[in-house]
Amino acid sequence: MIRVVTGEGSPQPGGSARRTAGSRGRGGEGSLPFVLDQPVADLPGCALAALRSGEPPAGTATPIRSWVALEHDGPWGRDVLARVLADVLEPGPRARLLAAQREAGLRPLLVRRPAPEGRRVGPSGPPTVLVGSARRGAAWLERLPLTDLRELNDLDPAAVAHGAGGLGEPVDGPVFLVCTHGAKDLCCAVRGRPVASAVARDHPGATWECTHLGGDRFAGNLLVLPDGYLHGQLDPQGAREVAAQAAAGRVVVGSLRGHTRASRWEQVAEVEVRRRTGLTGTADVAPVRQVLRPGEGADVVVRGGGRLFTVAVRLRDLGPRSSRCTGLQEPSRVPVAVAVVEGVRAAEVLPGRGSARRAALLQQSA
Repeated sequence: MIRVVTGEGSPQPGGSARRTAGSRGRGGEGSLPFVLDQPVADLPGCALAALRSGEPPAGTATPIRSWVALEHDGPWGRDVLARVLADVLEPGPRARLLAAQREAGLRPLLVRRPAPEGRRVGPSGPPTVLVGSARRGAAWLERLPLTDLRELNDLDPAAVAHGAGGLGEPVDGPVFLVCTHGAKDLCCAVRGRPVASAVARDHPGATWECTHLGGDRFAGNLLVLPDGYLHGQLDPQGAREVAAQAAAGRVVVGSLRGHTRASRWEQVAEVEVRRRTGLTGTADVAPVRQVLRPGEGADVVVRGGGRLFTVAVRLRDLGPRSSRCTGLQEPSRVPVAVAVVEGVRAAEVLPGRGSARRAALLQQSA
């Protein structure tokens, strides 16, 4: 039994909850925390619906090429990120940051330390600001030496989005961000907070709660920095294993949503090659080239362990689903691997028309 304390919203209908006495919530504007006295795996909401529907996590990682993560202890309302950026940044710097987000995949986030049982302790010194990039083979993560968040007005977002570091102090080892933004979606709080607390017990200085990562229905969501691997549908024990393997330079495949710099087709293809080969090193597997098949999917060449594989990724109907607890049911088509063969000429035997042309394109990418 896991007791989950959250101050962001109210439980979904059917959840067993009770209010805690005598304290105000830190996660929502003027809300009170509540405790859910039932196993997290049984909690209602979009995450349980996704599990029951069998929706695979592979191919759902949010595009995040680089990031600026600002420490902000709370409260975290639904639009807290926009509010903090407006408070901290002048119009010009804020416009440049948002432009880098739209055009270069730079993701601003808020982070805070996990708070078991709702006992949140604010920063004892200057706020932490983490910047970095998940570029394959050249990932980097640094802490900016700031005394006040307003010093971010001097930061050039392009230097983060397109640079190779050198902006601050290098951070050794992986950092773990767990989405707990319950004001965006309740599942992120009730499933994310136990995950964050569990990982923090093993990696206290490297674990942060963070604002919205996307893919609420896959809560608990954990992003490994700077590697860029996003995991979902984690419980506390599974998250501890993901963190332990990441600290050793390895990737857990079962919960992997994908690499945040890869397309959805490349994400599915990488997961499939890792699953088939057993390769777990962060640098063991990487997409080489994709050839799109509009309306159907893509053929993806993946390099794994010194070999090349061609993976046919196609869209398949899953049926109606909710993307978040507050969302409407809508039809969904998910990318799945339907064929894998070794070598780039494998495109000749993959499903669909134009195989010879695809084979030529894939051969050029080798």
